[in-house]
Formats: sequence, C-alpha cells, structure tokens
Amino acid sequence: MNSFDLLEALKTQGYLKTTRDPLWWPRSGTFWVVIGAILTQQTKWEKVEESMVHLESAGVDSLDKLATLDLDVLAMCIKPSGFYNTKAKNLHLLAKAILESFGSFEAFCETVDREWLLAQKGIGEESADSILCYACKQESLVVDAYTARLLEGFGYSFESYSALQEWMVEGVVNHQTKVNQLYTKEITRNELFARFHGKIVEFCKENSRGKVVNVERLGL
Repeated sequence: MNSFDLLEALKTQGYLKTTRDPLWWPRSGTFWVVIGAILTQQTKWEKVEESMVHLESAGVDSLDKLATLDLDVLAMCIKPSGFYNTKAKNLHLLAKAILESFGSFEAFCETVDREWLLAQKGIGEESADSILCYACKQESLVVDAYTARLLEGFGYSFESYSALQEWMVEGVVNHQTKVNQLYTKEITRNELFARFHGKIVEFCKENSRGKVVNVERLGL
C-alpha cells in the first residue's frame, strides 16, 4: 500500500463529506487559519470556533487588530480553547512577528517559509504546516495524530513527523496522473494536500474507538 491507495479509498468512500470550505479548513486563505492553528492545539475544534466568535465580538478582523488587542482581553476571548494564557501570549507574539517581518498578512503568505514559522514560539511542525497549507496555500501536507493512528492500523509506524510526512507525500506525488484521473481534473498540489488531510481527519473521527481506527472500512 502507498498513500495514493489510501487517498483513492477515502475518496471512494465519499470523503470529504464537509462542504464548509474548498480546502476543508474553515476560512482558508485568511488570518483566521493562523489563529486556529494555535488555538486547536490540545483541544477540540468546536472550542476553537467558540473562541473565534469571542474574538470577532472583541473587534478582531485582522492581524493588526489581533496584535494590538489587550493581552488580558485576548486571553479571556480564547478561554474556551484551554491553555488560554499561554496561547494568548503566543498569538500576540506571532501576530506582531508577522507584521514586523513581512508588513502584511498577504506578504507573509507569499514569502514565509517553514523554517521561519518553526522559529516562532508555540509553533510546532503540525501548526507550521497547517498555516502554510491552509492560510498561505503553499504545497505543505499536514500529518497529525489521526494520520499516524490510521497508518498504524495498516501496520505502518514512523520514527518522526517528517518520516510520516515524507511517506504520505511520496505516494501521491509519484502518482500524479492517477490523482488527476481520480479527481477528473488537474488538481493543484496545495488543494490535493489540503483535502487529503481533511479526508483523513473526517474518516478517523467517524471510525475510531478511542485511539483505534477501524481501517477495515477502507477495504485496503
């Protein structure tokens, strides 16, 4: 089995099922992805959305507003997401760093790289790839705990995030013609990576008992 086989099985099963965004992550291509990538650490997405509603009520509609929002107010807004004091500090620092280093969110999306993101406080590999893929629309495939658990069900284990990511990327990149046939169009690598990750998350949420994923449903 390779990752294309997994992609094909997931798509055949009807994933993605959500229609909330073409790239799966809500509000893709906006600064809200940056916020979400921090807030979703160690919490459920529903809590993140609750926090975002509070931020909007506090007048946050841009990175500039986020960077100048009182830190205590920011912390209270994102309280539903947990670890709110730490996340508030990290969000504040990140918003300021983006504006100081790139001048605008648009310039950030065009020129930021993974190395810069990983150098920021509170940004790990998964968060960096989420921002690159869903906010900046770059060619970056997010792998997460769901990805690892799904592949464990097929007997695969990986020593690191990068090893898992490399395996996932290799299988689909090496079968680009088959990928295009599967989607009946020439799909960009960003869209492919974005939707592939979304398929995995949706499948695992629907077919997991604890940390065990029912991989038999995929028929591979």
